[in-house]
Amino acid sequence: MNTVKEKHSDIITFIISVVLAAVLVFGQFAGKLSLAMASVVFYSGAQTQTQPISETKAETTRKETEPITEEVSKASPDITETPDDIKALIEKYTKKFSDDKKDGDINSVTYTTKGATHTFGNVRVKNTTDTKSLDIESVLSKPLELSVDKSKPAVLIFHSHTSEGYEMIERSWYACDYVARSNDENRNIVRVGTEIANYLTELGYTVIHDKTIHDDSYNASYSESRKTVEKHLEEHPEIQIVLDIHRDAITLDSGTKIKPVNTISGKKAAQLMIITGAEEGKVENFPDWEYNLRFALQLQKKCETMFPGLMRPVLFSQRKYNMDMTRFSLLIEMGSEANTLEEACYSGRMLAAALAALMDDYIKE
Repeated sequence: MNTVKEKHSDIITFIISVVLAAVLVFGQFAGKLSLAMASVVFYSGAQTQTQPISETKAETTRKETEPITEEVSKASPDITETPDDIKALIEKYTKKFSDDKKDGDINSVTYTTKGATHTFGNVRVKNTTDTKSLDIESVLSKPLELSVDKSKPAVLIFHSHTSEGYEMIERSWYACDYVARSNDENRNIVRVGTEIANYLTELGYTVIHDKTIHDDSYNASYSESRKTVEKHLEEHPEIQIVLDIHRDAITLDSGTKIKPVNTISGKKAAQLMIITGAEEGKVENFPDWEYNLRFALQLQKKCETMFPGLMRPVLFSQRKYNMDMTRFSLLIEMGSEANTLEEACYSGRMLAAALAALMDDYIKE
């Protein structure tokens, strides 16, 4: 009997030893796995650093920004989807220009802090005024005095440079025989304005999108668009937010075109730049410019909070551009001529989502 008990004891001891060894090995493996997972999570949330504007032919390397927030995904699950008409345009132009020859490079650049003179949190500003100091924290702390009635037009969208267009095909070079400017509203800046307006409408806001061509005479663009804004403000005095939607053009002396772009939730987006002005020097009759600045910084903050990496620094400058017509008037550059229409429209949807989220805090009771 003692021999049997000893054998049983030996077997139990052996089993316990095996179990303890397995637990120890698994614990070490789990620890390594946890560290590995932590490393993955840390990397995926890393923010893209500004790339210098260089004349290299290679496209700038970019890291993906943080994914779209849960708040945004619930409100707008289709925000990354390419509209069918733009898919058709991409297919059409890919075939049409399949024999194109390269005339110059397109250099993709992601802007973060480059060029900014002031930074607070995720808000970055380039102040080019001569006399206006800037304290971003102080400006953000001031009220917007915005009151929105969702049943009435709250937002007016128009285009002083209506014919501004984009590349149709994603590539790292351009051909001179393709002309970006066009009065075809299906492929110029008007199409981006339509995307913004439609998305705001889906989110419950009433929007007026004016598609009038204002730049048949380029030098008269702003005087012509001013007439358009005046007409709508007279017909709908409840309009408060007035957005002049443009696209930029950035070309180096070498002929290389710069494409402001970032990857957001796995999809390329044209980076946006808000322009807001100030009364000084030759700029006169702009007494409420500080209210526009408040709105610009609040919108910049909301865009960067919801879609990190979408925005270039705000340009705060000695300009007016019809922004004196309401206290919530801005000019917004939707990428550049080197961006694709698809990238600009994706950014338009994100801008609309951020603007709607901002207006949600100022719904009229």
